[in-house]
This record gives sequence, C-alpha cells and structure tokens, in this order.
Amino acid sequence: MGWIGLAASLTGFSTTFLIPMGKGTFEAPWVVYVHGVFAFGWVVLFVVQSLFIQNNKFRRHRLLGFSGILIAVGVAVTIVPVGLYQVEKELAEGLGPTAVSSIVGNVTSAVMFIAIVTAAMLKRREPAVHKRLMLLATLLLLWPAWFRFRHLFPSIPHPEIWFAIVLADSLILLSMIWDKITNRRIHPTFLYVGFFIIAEHTLEAYLFDNSLWREIAGKIYELLT
Repeated sequence: MGWIGLAASLTGFSTTFLIPMGKGTFEAPWVVYVHGVFAFGWVVLFVVQSLFIQNNKFRRHRLLGFSGILIAVGVAVTIVPVGLYQVEKELAEGLGPTAVSSIVGNVTSAVMFIAIVTAAMLKRREPAVHKRLMLLATLLLLWPAWFRFRHLFPSIPHPEIWFAIVLADSLILLSMIWDKITNRRIHPTFLYVGFFIIAEHTLEAYLFDNSLWREIAGKIYELLT
C-alpha cells in the first residue's frame, strides 16, 4: 500500500505540481510547498516504517516513529492554509460560493487525519491496531492525489465520485479483503474506522455545495479569515 501511495502521489500531482514546478511555471504561496513536503514525507515515512518492521528493525522503527508526530502535525496544520489559498484562487476564477464550499473538506480531512494518527500513537503497544490506523491515515491523506487523476482522464464523468471515493477508498476495501484472507477475519479497526472514512467521503460528495453546506462553509471561511 505504501508503494501504491508513492505512485499515486507522483502520478496525481505530476500535471498540477511536479511538472509545472520543474518547468518553473508553478507559482503558489510557500505554505503549498511546505504542505507538499510534509504530505509526501508522510507517505515515504509509511513505506520506510513498514520496511523496518518487515526486516525486524524494531528499534529503528520506534526511533523514527517520533518524527512521524512532527510530520503528521505539519500535514494537518498546513492543510487549512492550502485550502484557503485554493478558495481564493477559485474565487478569482469566478466560481463564487462553490469555491468556498471546498473549505469544509479541508477542515474535515485535517481533523480526521490528526485524530487517526493520534489514536495510532496511543495504540503503538498494540501492533494490530497501530499498523491499521497508520495505514488508514495514509489512505485518507492520499485522496487529493487520486482526485487529481481527473486531469489525466478528463473524459471520465463525476471525478469526485470515481476518483475521490471509488478509486481512493477501494484501497480500504482491499485492505479488508487482505485481512479476511490472511487473518480469517476483518479487524475491528478496519470495520469501524475504515467504514467511517468511506461513509464520511460519501456523505461529503452527496451534500457538497447544497444550501446548508454553503452556509456551513461560509461560516468556517469567515472564522478562518
């Protein structure tokens, strides 16, 4: 899953961030770059930590794990400023209230991510729970990368459904299937937290930009600005 996450990050952000940045045509506030470093750093950390465990390097895993706290906080703290930048950009493009509506997803993602990581740290002495929570936090963080696949496949309708939910959250379901095959049962962490993530993403897609959503988004936007 870690390698898939790295591939998704590089592919999803290739056309909107990596290639333009390489050409010197990408311009954004510093917080966008900082968030990119933190988010990609988290995925890399997940791969490295998994490799440590597979190779029985438990001490290195524990020592490196403390850096994960700083990276996770960095990810969560920078999500909202990046979301505000995107709102301002889309307002300038004339999207109106729809631009403001996106701030809700940024806030919920930040809260969910840091909550799952915190739970994982608290459960670090319970490996079965800890590793599944870390996986779910990583999969949650990857949904913006999957959503940007819409730029690579513009002909596919409703990208907010097929890429941000079906494709992104299918990895949670695959993890459950792996659990069932390998351990003969689906761990409660996947059942409760995994299905909560899927339900939350589905609910956001269903309610996005309706009148109540716009009202909530407007209040959040006013509070943050």
